[in-house]
Amino acid sequence: MIYLFTGSDSGKVRAKAFAWVAAARAKAPDAPYLRIPADDLSEAVLNEALSSRGLFHAKSLVLLDDPFALSEAGELVLERLGELKDSENVVAILAPKLLAARAKKIEAKAEKVFTVDAKEKPAARGFNGALVNALASKDALALWKEIVKAERQGDAPEMLHGLLHWKARDMMQKGGKGWTKEETRVLSRDLIELLSDSRSGELPLKESLERWALNLS
Repeated sequence: MIYLFTGSDSGKVRAKAFAWVAAARAKAPDAPYLRIPADDLSEAVLNEALSSRGLFHAKSLVLLDDPFALSEAGELVLERLGELKDSENVVAILAPKLLAARAKKIEAKAEKVFTVDAKEKPAARGFNGALVNALASKDALALWKEIVKAERQGDAPEMLHGLLHWKARDMMQKGGKGWTKEETRVLSRDLIELLSDSRSGELPLKESLERWALNLS
């Protein structure tokens, strides 16, 4: 019988397979155990593994360790799938990052399949141009909406405040359409005071930013 261990997370697939082997050996300590890496796998070795028996246990535990790391070993496993399935011995096939076509063939013969895939990392959020553009255009409602949207997407209020203050300083130096130089100075000062007030406990920064945005003029 076949037990397949596969998936895109090679490290965790291997850990899963060896933990399973350890548990199986603990349950049947007298059963023979054979670990066969790809470079040791051959017709003769596989024949021996399939026919192996213990003195005190009828079944052996065989681990084919990443046979698809070598093309010849992998092809041999695929050719002998029927025999592996029908064998009284327990055959664990450890095959991380197995091609879909090969996985499908083995899964059709396997008693059980263990799959451990790497978790996809969420895409990093880029520069929030919509937020700073709303500030630059003095659009209070649009700015409030962008702040709320960013917060709902997981951006910390401190990060949003830092980006807004950066834009205020940028407009102080380069000028901003619809903003006088004095207005950008006041804007920068107001944002500094807003952060200071939130730290003193007057109002949390999240709510302070939202209220400040709606009062922007």
